[in-house]
Amino acid sequence: MNLNIIKKDLSQSHIYRILVRKKICLLLFLALLLILNFLLDLALGPANYDLWDIAKALIMPNTVPVQLRVVLWDIRMPMALMALLVGAALSVSGAQMQTILNNPLASPFTLGIAAAASFGAALGLVFGLRLFPILTEYMISINAFIMALFSACMIYLLSLRRGGRAETLVLLGIAMVFTFNSLLALVQYFSHEQAVAAVVFWTMGSLMKATWPKVAVVFSIFILTLPLLIKRVWALTTLRLGDEKAQSLGINVKNIRLEILLLVSLLASIPISFVGAIGFVGLVGPHIARMLIGEDQRFFMPASLLTGALLLSISSVVSKLLIPGIVVAIGVVTSLIGIPFFVTLILHSRRNTW
Repeated sequence: MNLNIIKKDLSQSHIYRILVRKKICLLLFLALLLILNFLLDLALGPANYDLWDIAKALIMPNTVPVQLRVVLWDIRMPMALMALLVGAALSVSGAQMQTILNNPLASPFTLGIAAAASFGAALGLVFGLRLFPILTEYMISINAFIMALFSACMIYLLSLRRGGRAETLVLLGIAMVFTFNSLLALVQYFSHEQAVAAVVFWTMGSLMKATWPKVAVVFSIFILTLPLLIKRVWALTTLRLGDEKAQSLGINVKNIRLEILLLVSLLASIPISFVGAIGFVGLVGPHIARMLIGEDQRFFMPASLLTGALLLSISSVVSKLLIPGIVVAIGVVTSLIGIPFFVTLILHSRRNTW
């Protein structure tokens, strides 16, 4: 009897090791795809270069023409890196929002963060209003960040009155979406044509204004928030079992839900403030990761990071290829990619519980 139990345990341990190896291989494969697409993103543009020339310019920059070095390091590298960082940040944010809210449609957009950022940017673009009196060269980004964080804090404070429950957070997020979209429409109504065009372009999302200082800021926020999320992988994995099960295992569901909400709101609002409202990455990236890896946060979180970065990097490449000589707003490309997946998800969720 004991021998059979031991054999069964050994068999289950062997299967578990195989599954872990499979997940690690999938993560390495995603990382390889990301590196290749990153190089392709650097090679494409108004002046196309061979991948060999790009690799040479990265490894031995002094051996390539000055023009290539300037184009690569001063223009394309910040944009390509920003695509990776923003995609990763939005996807990780969406993944954890879906986890804490137990809602497959949760993302920085559905909780009103993007809508609030758009309203903040519009105040600067239309009226020249500064919500923070210094750093005028970053007025639009600072306005967008302040309003996005304000939206998240409002959701947090109001949800405390109802115990921080998941359904309360979702409903408050929807209320924020409608509120800030209405305020944005009101701002556009009273603005002139050029200002409206500027607001519309910002809400489409673009990597064109990416610079090294902006990349450094997004990277810093990512490095600060990611370890705090990693520390909570076990609690986040347990949340997928349901609130009652998580509480029975010693998890303070209310506290962890509100803590993660603030962390991912910060992680999402900074990138959005720099590149504009890029949609569907925070929704689609986590679902692709979930289908490949599963719910174990030890693998799901890095998979979400990689799929989001890969999705936005691919979108950056597609934005350069759609119309020769013109870089299409990347938010348009991500929406075109994300909408079919979004519709499929809605139809699928009608047949299955998430």
